[in-house]
Amino acid sequence: MTSPNLYTAEAVATGGRAGHTRSSDGRLDLGLSVPASIGGDDGPGTNPEQLFAAGYAACFQGALGVIARRQKLELPQESTITARVGLQKSGLSFALDVELEGHFPGVGREQAEALMQAAHEVCPYSVATRGNVDVRLSVRE
Repeated sequence: MTSPNLYTAEAVATGGRAGHTRSSDGRLDLGLSVPASIGGDDGPGTNPEQLFAAGYAACFQGALGVIARRQKLELPQESTITARVGLQKSGLSFALDVELEGHFPGVGREQAEALMQAAHEVCPYSVATRGNVDVRLSVRE
């Protein structure tokens, strides 16, 4: 038996990649555009890969905070997570490719890598993509 949801987000999209998306509460209300690299007009809107990257980066940063608190560590205020989400052709379908790059000023590489790996174990995005999406972790000095 699964646990009840702690929170449920809802968004509606119309017009596909060149359309529009809006959350049910109106906090997210965005036009979508197709990047030129995949045959689009590279218009002013965002795209699903950018939205996924933004969500994954924020979620992963939150997971790092959970891990740091469990380990009684204090992450630097300037720490960042950069998510790069690639769209790939995979036979007749498409696939995603993700790189998560952590930057932790003042934290040693070994500790930073251990934090990244621990966060990857608990982040809901990492759990959801595990075994299905190539996710690489890296640390920037």
